[in-house]
Amino acid sequence: MIDLLIHAQKKLIHFTRIGIFIVMAWIGGLKAFHYEAEGIIPFVANSPFMSFFLNKDVTDTDNYKLHKNKEGEVIANNVQWHAANGTYIFSYLLGAVIVTIGILVLMGIFYPKLGLWGGILTAGMSFVTLSFLITTPEVWVPNLGGAEHGFPLLSAAGRLVLKDIIMMGAGLVVASDAAGRIRGISPA
Repeated sequence: MIDLLIHAQKKLIHFTRIGIFIVMAWIGGLKAFHYEAEGIIPFVANSPFMSFFLNKDVTDTDNYKLHKNKEGEVIANNVQWHAANGTYIFSYLLGAVIVTIGILVLMGIFYPKLGLWGGILTAGMSFVTLSFLITTPEVWVPNLGGAEHGFPLLSAAGRLVLKDIIMMGAGLVVASDAAGRIRGISPA
C-alpha cells in the first residue's frame, strides 16, 4: 500500500488539480445566481480586500443586514437593493475570476507555468477567504441569549470559511509541483 501511494504521487497531485478545478468551477459558476451573490455580501461588505468593489450603501453594516434574503427567498425590495449596490455585478466578476483560477489549475496538468499561476492564485484567494474569520461577524455563533456564542464557536458560514485552509494547502502543493516540473525537478 505504501509503495502504491509513493508511485501514485504524480497522479494524486493531478487528482488534486482536478478537485480544485471542480470546486472553483462550481462555486465560481454559482456566483451567477442571485441567492449566491446575496449570500456573500456579509463577507464582502466587511472585507478590507473587497468592500471597495461595492457601492457605499452596501458597506453600511445595518444596511446589508436589512437586505439579506434566505437562500432561495425572493424579496423584491432586497433584490432591487442588491442590484443598486453592485452585489450582482461584483458576484459575476468574482465568479469569472474563480472559474479562471480553476481552469489555470487544471491546465497545470499539461502546462506547468499555467498551473503554477493557478496554484499561487488559489492560495492567495484562500488567504483572502480565511481573512473573513477576522473581518466578518457572521462567522461566529451569534449571541441570541444562549451561553454558547462567539469565538471559537463557528457558525455555518465560519465552518465553510475555515475549510479554505485545505484549499490553500492544495493550491500550494500544485504550485510547488508545477514549479518543480518547470525546473525539471521531481517531487521529493
